[in-house]
Amino acid sequence: MKKPLAIDPDVLNRLGRLPRDERAGCLQALCDLCETFGRPHVPSGVSIRKLGGNLFECRGTLDLRFVFQDRPDSLYVRFLGTHDEVQALLRGGARTKS
Repeated sequence: MKKPLAIDPDVLNRLGRLPRDERAGCLQALCDLCETFGRPHVPSGVSIRKLGGNLFECRGTLDLRFVFQDRPDSLYVRFLGTHDEVQALLRGGARTKS
């Protein structure tokens, strides 16, 4: 079952500041995420990985990752950053936030 995306305004702002080719790659990854989340046998280049609870990570580009929550009514994209930024976010307690 496909779920719609809800994207945090901070993620939209960061996407808007990316160079055009990186932004295009990230937007394609978000489209792929909608198509493949919850369907583990469908091949995908976004490399979805569970971080804990209802929190997941997927590839936006080679260098950027999205962190998102699986909510009952949507996939909420709450963060976009590098691997190191994602690790810092998780160390800061992102796993426990709802």
